Amino acid sequence: MVDRSILDAVHESAEDLHNAGVMNAIILREFDALCLPAVKEYSAVQIREIRTRVQVIQRVFAAYVNISKSTVQKWEQGAKQPNGPSLKLLNLVVEKGTGSAGLSCFVS
Repeated sequence: MVDRSILDAVHESAEDLHNAGVMNAIILREFDALCLPAVKEYSAVQIREIRTRVQVIQRVFAAYVNISKSTVQKWEQGAKQPNGPSLKLLNLVVEKGTGSAGLSCFVS
């Protein structure tokens, strides 16, 4: 794994080159993609902890990450693992939380 500070410095330099008109937007977006954080995988226990930390029931959590309640149940039982977009959404919930506005229509 590359040190984040190195990636940040390279990305900042790429942005400066783009702003100076030396690097086109396509190449800059390639640098953006290289600097994305790795997507972490979660165990069944960790997924349940994530859901309980945001204080929602399985049905609400499922709606929040756009999956079925049975999928959440299977994740929490270890019968199924999140992947692709669902895994990325879990990472975002861990990093950013759910935001009270995002869930208010489900819990009112």
